Amino acid sequence: MAPAPEKAMLVFNVEQYAGISAELCKSAEMRLGHFEKRRFENQEIYIRLLTPVSGEDCGILASVAPPDDQMLFTLLLAHTLKKEGARRVTAILPYLAYARHDKNKPEESLAAAWLGAIMQASGLDEVITIDVHSERARRLFPIPVRSISPAGLFAEALRRCGLADATIVAPDEGAIGRSEAVLAALGRSERVPYFEKQRTAAGITHAELRGAAGSRVVLIDDMLDTGATLVSASEKLKQSGAREINVMVTHGLFTGARWRKLWELGVGRIFCTDSVPLPPGVDSTRMVRLPIVALLRTEILRTEITIPVSGLS
Repeated sequence: MAPAPEKAMLVFNVEQYAGISAELCKSAEMRLGHFEKRRFENQEIYIRLLTPVSGEDCGILASVAPPDDQMLFTLLLAHTLKKEGARRVTAILPYLAYARHDKNKPEESLAAAWLGAIMQASGLDEVITIDVHSERARRLFPIPVRSISPAGLFAEALRRCGLADATIVAPDEGAIGRSEAVLAALGRSERVPYFEKQRTAAGITHAELRGAAGSRVVLIDDMLDTGATLVSASEKLKQSGAREINVMVTHGLFTGARWRKLWELGVGRIFCTDSVPLPPGVDSTRMVRLPIVALLRTEILRTEITIPVSGLS
């Protein structure tokens, strides 16, 4: 039996991840850290640690997604932990916002690189996330980004819902790798049908499907934001004769109202992890929520914490 670590990682969380944090800290290798955060009357933000951190390995379970308060409090907490002597600080960000801003275009911001730079400047040593948007975004970070694949979690959910034999379809070329990973987790090896996507002034359009899809389809992508890509792909699948369409995404942002057209198109279920809390007003009864706590726990425990107790005097 492996020896227990000398000290457990201290996990500090923001309110929206209190439930996941509580589950993580049921493990002997993690314990809950406490802090106070608030704004002064002049709106400047403030952090005060309530748990000593000198020499400790610390994790911050939080978000850097809008509203911008979330990023500012996360970065200031990281800086405070390092200032107070934390040995190592890991940002545990289930959804890594700004990762889509990964293309270096003239006269345009490159927010993925900017976010990585300010994380490093704030004292963060690494990032743990679920399904980072692209390898390009990961390379823009000056600190390590460990991205956890949800493929096994997705495959388990498909088996449980009787969809293990459905056609896995990628809504664009960027989703092919994710779709292949889910197929592999299902023990299947066929080629993934995919759409070629174009962004125009009028919006997103899809060409005809490259490959063949059966009557039961699962569209797989890393996120459902406004839903434009998945709506367009679902329209094409409907036109080609698909009788049952399901959507499976890692991050359910559910921005605006356009994504609701998925229901009008006959999408049966939307699977998404609990990496992001559902926005107010989103009906969860037609969603299949997939918990990420086990994925996070496994990856966090890969983090080098302290030298384990040898048991020898």
